Amino acid sequence: MDNHATPHTKWPVAVGLGAAAALVVGLVVLAFLWPTKTMSTQNLPISVVGDNQAVASVEATLDQALPGAIDLVQAPDREAAVEQILKRATYGAIVLSPTAPEVLTAPAASAASTQMLTQLGGQLQTQLQAQAEAAGVPAPTVEITPIVPLSTTDPGGTGLAGAAFPLAMGGMIGGVLVSLAVVGPARRIGAVAAFGVAAGLVVTLALYTWFEFLQGGFWINALALGLAISATSAFIVGCASLVGRAGIGIGAVVTLFVANPLSAAAVPWQFLAEPWGAIGQYLVPGAAMNLVRTISYFPDADATKQWLVLVAWFAIGVVLAVVGHYRNQEAVRVPEATLEPEGEAASA
Repeated sequence: MDNHATPHTKWPVAVGLGAAAALVVGLVVLAFLWPTKTMSTQNLPISVVGDNQAVASVEATLDQALPGAIDLVQAPDREAAVEQILKRATYGAIVLSPTAPEVLTAPAASAASTQMLTQLGGQLQTQLQAQAEAAGVPAPTVEITPIVPLSTTDPGGTGLAGAAFPLAMGGMIGGVLVSLAVVGPARRIGAVAAFGVAAGLVVTLALYTWFEFLQGGFWINALALGLAISATSAFIVGCASLVGRAGIGIGAVVTLFVANPLSAAAVPWQFLAEPWGAIGQYLVPGAAMNLVRTISYFPDADATKQWLVLVAWFAIGVVLAVVGHYRNQEAVRVPEATLEPEGEAASA
């Protein structure tokens, strides 16, 4: 009989651990679902082309049917509206031509906004039909024109949006492995950079050639994905260097339970509760998915902001790693027992 067996855990401790674990699960579910719960159709920028009277009429209709949902952006003509869409200034356009009314959509920007604009086109058609019947003239047909369609291999945009979580998880795993296996700030930074390059190439190879979710150039996509993965890894390594292994948990919580739910990978970031949608675009997952979408479908849009956000997070991780290394170094000191008394030193 083993007289040194481990004693049983006390009942209060066992029950308390179970309750704590249930609380953690609840917090995880809450972190992932609360953006969806608080999300609403709001502040979506849409271009509008037409005379003042027509624009005022549509604006009044929108305020009644979808209050606060659409933020109309004036465009002088259809070409200007298309340019606004291509530069990602708006998610679509309403062209109020008396003879050829049209709704322009950008499915590659957001499936949710495209669905809303399509429904809006139907409402506009109903309104024009009623006006035409009252005037005793034929009603014009409202055309729905996709300006930036999605790839035929990802017609719903779910593949591109679904890549957000694996990218965040991959960056986090790389940061954890480097934090546990590599010692020294320069070596850790080098390992993170190497991991980012390799992971960026592998992920791009899969998403670009096999799944065909990514469009645009292969190497620019690889650079964007590699930088995104490196930024997440560097942040976790920096946290671990600064506060020890507890920093890994801090970095993981920020990445998975804060940054990833706020990334707005599947919906316009304007739909998230204010100001969280805007904040999410300054975190790695939000900036990364916005950048990849721009590279793939909107080459005319300015992506400088997203590049700078990813570079900034990588730099933050590097700074934290260096500061943590030097702060945690043990100070070199001479034991007091080895010091000679002042009198003996003077006589010597």
